[in-house]
Amino acid sequence: MIHTYKINGMTCNGCRTNAEETLNNIKGVLKATVNLDEGKAEVEMENHISTETFQQEFLKAGLHYTITDFDPNIANEKPITIKPIKDGNGIFYCPMHCEGEKTYDKAGDCPVCGMDLIEQPKAIQATQYTCPMHPEIIRDEPGSCPICGMDLVPMEPTESAEDKTYLKLLKKMKISLIFAVPVFIISMSMHLPTNPLSKLIPQIYWDWSQFVLTLPIVFYTCWMFYVRAWKSIITWNLNMFTLVGIGTAAAFLFSIAGLLFPSIFPQEFKHMGSVNLYFEATAVILTLVLLGQLLEARAHSKTSGAIKELLKLAPSEATLVVDGEDKIVSIHSIKKDDLLRVKPGEKIPVDGIIEEGSSSIDESMISGEPIPVDKTVGDKVSSGTINGTKSFVMKAERVGSETLLSQIIKMVSDASRSRAPIQKLADTISKYFVPIVVGVSILTFIVWANYGPEENAMVYAFVNAVAVLIIACPCALGLATPMSVMVGVGKGAQNGILIKNAEALETMNKVNVLITDKTGTLTEGKPSVEKVFALEGDSGILLQQIASLNQYSEHPLAQAVVYYAKETKTTLTKVDDFESVTGMGVTGTVGSNKVALGNAKLMQQIKASIP
Repeated sequence: MIHTYKINGMTCNGCRTNAEETLNNIKGVLKATVNLDEGKAEVEMENHISTETFQQEFLKAGLHYTITDFDPNIANEKPITIKPIKDGNGIFYCPMHCEGEKTYDKAGDCPVCGMDLIEQPKAIQATQYTCPMHPEIIRDEPGSCPICGMDLVPMEPTESAEDKTYLKLLKKMKISLIFAVPVFIISMSMHLPTNPLSKLIPQIYWDWSQFVLTLPIVFYTCWMFYVRAWKSIITWNLNMFTLVGIGTAAAFLFSIAGLLFPSIFPQEFKHMGSVNLYFEATAVILTLVLLGQLLEARAHSKTSGAIKELLKLAPSEATLVVDGEDKIVSIHSIKKDDLLRVKPGEKIPVDGIIEEGSSSIDESMISGEPIPVDKTVGDKVSSGTINGTKSFVMKAERVGSETLLSQIIKMVSDASRSRAPIQKLADTISKYFVPIVVGVSILTFIVWANYGPEENAMVYAFVNAVAVLIIACPCALGLATPMSVMVGVGKGAQNGILIKNAEALETMNKVNVLITDKTGTLTEGKPSVEKVFALEGDSGILLQQIASLNQYSEHPLAQAVVYYAKETKTTLTKVDDFESVTGMGVTGTVGSNKVALGNAKLMQQIKASIP
């Protein structure tokens, strides 16, 4: 097979020679010929080789040329994009807000508390396109595949950072449970009167089994807690990881000492000839803390999911009108004052004003009102709302992050990161709580070392000091408020309630009067028929006629009437000459009667008398 490629960056015959030699040296290439004047290369190959491979070989050879697929039918061919667009905006923040609203420009751990930094999502996600037959073809704009000619299709979104973190922690949690449960069972069996496990094999082997089973938990699944503890100590921002790290490490080292050097411990510390070990305390506590981190990551993922649901309201592409011709483009290439054609049923891509035509717009995304709003030349339209049954041309006024939908998404994102006033109290308590606990642990050690049993007083002192550290973990102080804010804001967004910030969320408990809109908030945002009244004649016949006519209409009020008719088992009849009059109503012939349903304008048009 022979393919033609476009090469940019060649300036002389030496460039042509270097490019040609590099292409010919690639495995699978039978013959390559480069034309300097046209900037083209013809490559004969055994099997298809991706453009990415050619580009990488150029870079390895030190050649800074750009190679793309060549298609004479496509003007201004753009280079193929190799790397998918990221979901985030490259700005990271600490979920614990250790330094207030400070942000970072790269991923990693918080330098203060050691928590994983979270990336802010983009206000609007870019959509990339690929070929189903040639997945190496990735473009920023819709079009056709330069290799096989198939239409490019939108790429499936990649997993977000929050989802990846959650799945990674879920994997570690499963591994921790696999090892922690046996350690717990072995340890607890020692406290049974008969100790059934010791009858199978000597207790010393069970002690070594606990040690081996605890190793993967300490050095793999939960090692990050020790890293965070160390960071909190060297920065002197003591937190729950400080206590967890010191406490579990002390218990682990104490147990190793009891396993390797049992003779240094007094008889009171032994059971059936073995020292009472604390491997199960280390394994279980670390696993429980990991569970807390898993739940936190799940909350982050759900909050991110709520924002993604808002992102789906915006279309990924639009119809650009250039010199009277329509061109499908990515929503991210739209500029202010561009003319866009919005076809029936399409989502409006950006905020703007109608230049030509008229239509009815479903603005329930903004107002909650299900009844479409009539729009004509000069009226404003918003991104994410849905066009009705007519086509119109609009002029873009606000694009990208300036649109109303983008502002809503940004507000939800900012609110999920904001700090509630009560968080300051929790931070203050945590700030003093951890040093106090460490101090109490040291005091416990000193007291037991000086006033404990004369024999092996240091051992008693060490065991009790470790116990103080292990039981005093302020996990709830550090996680409760941030998690409440994130989950509350995310859940609110899913239910159509936008919370401005954490302070507003906290103040809600002091509210005694609430002013709210009705449609879509207190109601379902969907009209329904309660009862049919007829000024003259039978109400059943009236319902049959209006429901029969409305069954051909997509208007929410019409659908409500049809639903009510079906609920009351009203028989719908055939309608002739049905016509939908935009902005007014519908007309048609039901049986032998000419029926018109609509507003006052329609009644005036058909010269009907209104009682």
